[in-house]
Amino acid sequence: MLGATGATGRLVVSTALRRGHHVTALVRRTGSLEPAPGLREVGWTDLGDAETLSSALAGTDAVVSALGGAASGPTSVCTDAMAVTVPAMQHAGVSRLVVLSAHGVAESRDRSLYSRAVWAGVAERLRDKEAMETLVTASGLRWTIVRPPKLTHARATGRYRVAPDLPVRLWTSVGRADLAEFVVREVEDPRHVHAFPRVAR
Repeated sequence: MLGATGATGRLVVSTALRRGHHVTALVRRTGSLEPAPGLREVGWTDLGDAETLSSALAGTDAVVSALGGAASGPTSVCTDAMAVTVPAMQHAGVSRLVVLSAHGVAESRDRSLYSRAVWAGVAERLRDKEAMETLVTASGLRWTIVRPPKLTHARATGRYRVAPDLPVRLWTSVGRADLAEFVVREVEDPRHVHAFPRVAR
């Protein structure tokens, strides 16, 4: 699990553990997550440290990335991490990859008010997501790129819509808890391999 200590990543971790999975979390500082049965933290301070990542992948069934990048200014966190993750997965024989991107990236960028607003606010993060997506789609792995709209801290409802062409308006959103549930379910039961599902309430 990459991005395990972020707002969405923590929910992905807790959801996976609650559903009985074992989770290996790559973190900058060990001790960042509450200890729990089935959880293993691995310190990964340098995104270019392929050796640590490859070792952590041993015995895993899938990789999930909830990396988000810097809040402002130029960022390449998602791209840099995936540049190391893809070959590490290929070498380890781990084929399933689920990554969180964002609506408005690549061909989902349209003339809607939503796309214009998000590009005006976090363009650098979206450029990073676009570069990341290019690496993922060319990887040959069994990937799913999730493109949610605005994320909220709403409680889990279990009621959300999923579709590759789901309309996204300026007010469209999804709770991080529901998004985390979708991600874990997609790992358990892949229904959107080589697809770009949108998730919204």
